[in-house]
Amino acid sequence: MIRVLVAGLGNMGRSHALAYHRDPAFELVGLVNRSLPTLDTALAGYAITPDFNEALNRLKPDLVCVSTYSDSHADYAIAAMEAGADVFVEKPLATTVADARRVAEAAARLGRKVVVGYILRHHPSWIRLIEEARALGGPYVFRLNLNQQSTGATWEVHKALMQTTSPIVDCGVHYVDVMCQITDAKPVEVRGMGLRLSNEIAPDMYNYGHFQVLFDDGSLGWYEAGWGPMMSDTAFFVKDVVSPKGAVSIKMPESVRSDDVDTHTKTSMLRIHRVGQPDQDLNMADEPGHQELCEREQAFMARAITENIDLTRHLQDAVQSLAICLAADESVRSGQPVKL
Repeated sequence: MIRVLVAGLGNMGRSHALAYHRDPAFELVGLVNRSLPTLDTALAGYAITPDFNEALNRLKPDLVCVSTYSDSHADYAIAAMEAGADVFVEKPLATTVADARRVAEAAARLGRKVVVGYILRHHPSWIRLIEEARALGGPYVFRLNLNQQSTGATWEVHKALMQTTSPIVDCGVHYVDVMCQITDAKPVEVRGMGLRLSNEIAPDMYNYGHFQVLFDDGSLGWYEAGWGPMMSDTAFFVKDVVSPKGAVSIKMPESVRSDDVDTHTKTSMLRIHRVGQPDQDLNMADEPGHQELCEREQAFMARAITENIDLTRHLQDAVQSLAICLAADESVRSGQPVKL
């Protein structure tokens, strides 16, 4: 079995820990968190330590899952690799492009496996969306957003995340990664705008933002993300890929809520529109939920280790999608387009 240490027990860390607990390919040997969170009853028997480096040196795991806040991702991932472990690291890979490249370079130098938590890459409906969009052919228009009307505990989580990372970076890397998989073209320019809509976040942070990215094949993408109790629950979930031959879209029922974590990955129905033909609706009602997707991610992690899967392109893609979103953040702050 692959001995695994989980660092960070927020929403994603808890889900990953539960995935390791359930999967016979893994032995969960330790949990790291600065506080004592409420865990699923299945995880109640595992000891929690507040010190990552102490746990890493004492337990000597084969795999480290890094699900802490974004500003520690790169340092924890590199420390784990230098200690002889492979790494699963939640998105975003880092908070700077330089740190993301440090992770990729350490993986190559040390011969370690690094998987980044792009959960949509393991989702059958999103895989199908990408296939259908590519079949239409480009250039493409990408219309994507994920706004969250967050209150209570969810708003507290968002405020904590915004101590280091803006919404368009934290969530945007998922959807920019989808854009890049579909077009497979080089991004050339990013234009971003953002606004601080709450006095509860730092003066130099914004909780609403959107950006446009231009590709060298003529494709262009728009992404929007906003967090907080002031956000609208109307049109919060737009997933639309348009080409000269038609479009592929995700259709969601009116009853879904923007701060429901399953809403962020569920697709409900794919609508395929081909010019001059009747629309085709693909029912995705039996798709996996959030926890099952985390379990699929970790099953892939096990395969990457046991089957020696080459993850070079995977890491290159993670660095590229982060670079685009960080360029968008730079554009928000500078008021100027950023050339890539």
